[in-house]
Amino acid sequence: MADFYPEARKRFPALQSTDQVFLDNAGGSQTLDTVIDSIRDYLCHQNVQLGATYAAGRRATATHARALADAAAFLQGATDDEVVFGASATQLLRTLSWTLRFRPGDEVVVSAIDHEANVAPWVDLAERQGLELRWWRPRDALDPELHALDLAPLLTPRTRLVCCTHASNVLGTVTDVRAVADLAHGVGALLCVDGVTFAPHRLVDVRALGVDFYVFSWYKVYGPHLATLYASWAAQTRMRSLGHLFNAHTTLADKMGLAAGSYELCHGVSAVVSYLGGREYGSWSAMEEHEEALTETLLAYLRQVPGITIYGKRVMQESRLPIVSFTVDGWSSQELVEAIEARSNYGLRWGAFYSNRLVRETLMLKKDGVVRVSLAHYNTMEEVLGLIKVLKEVLSLSSE
Repeated sequence: MADFYPEARKRFPALQSTDQVFLDNAGGSQTLDTVIDSIRDYLCHQNVQLGATYAAGRRATATHARALADAAAFLQGATDDEVVFGASATQLLRTLSWTLRFRPGDEVVVSAIDHEANVAPWVDLAERQGLELRWWRPRDALDPELHALDLAPLLTPRTRLVCCTHASNVLGTVTDVRAVADLAHGVGALLCVDGVTFAPHRLVDVRALGVDFYVFSWYKVYGPHLATLYASWAAQTRMRSLGHLFNAHTTLADKMGLAAGSYELCHGVSAVVSYLGGREYGSWSAMEEHEEALTETLLAYLRQVPGITIYGKRVMQESRLPIVSFTVDGWSSQELVEAIEARSNYGLRWGAFYSNRLVRETLMLKKDGVVRVSLAHYNTMEEVLGLIKVLKEVLSLSSE
């Protein structure tokens, strides 16, 4: 582990050009050096519309095709006709909702702890099509995990779609997606999973997970501000195409791409996949080991401070990612973050992070929500210990 992060940090120009400590990585990671280079290269040498037969057009078309193939490879079991690029996960899920048609009285199950991107489209779909909306709610208010056993009673032969997160962007808790998929498919329903929080930290295998739809954002996986949605070939047979009538409707990109993925940003995807898939930085296991050590160090400090409430699992384990959210008695989350920022160069966040239903209805917190520290593989133990030092200073001042 000691040799891991120095090499990784060298690949991120922002970490060399500023003394800012980035602890808000769940909101957006820093960008890989080769991604930046690839975007510039595209704009300089092949910034043309796809499909032309002249040289630059052929290069641009080939680059885009390679980006789709690389995005599919990143998801392990996907093929290039099962992935599509879009401006964001929010946009892709909203677009997906317009491709699905159900019958009045059919049922949609939606997780109550998800990011709103994987909630609002399905609430709207239910209203548009006269569907019954069923909420999948967690058992525990402090550790609001999605248990498959709590899903089972919500499913009926009329369930057509189940929507949930792979990992909470507030809690860092990982859902057993395979168990959810087996239950959903048992009643003939499709499964749509938000993988935005999971994908930067763990290997994704859509076939092994058994998902029908899976979405994630490249700008949280060290790449450009772009997202990818996977839809299995079988699931696509239940979608209508939103593409122009005179175009092909054979691939997922044909059905719902709508030219929403900027070509120069798509070019950057291949650089990310080379970095992660090619393991230029080491390995997924090295990443996990490093992130787990950082997270447990922070959790260990928070656990022993009276008045601090940790949301999600209180110890580092396999079903937890390096995202730590907490509140402190006597402090609003906004005031605490601003006090830390006033005394340091640490960048972290307060709020609900678009998971307002989780923060307000389940955690029962005010609108300023939690303090969230979200780590990445390029963060260091020195940075985590520095944050703990600043926290101690701030909290000691409030107790005087």
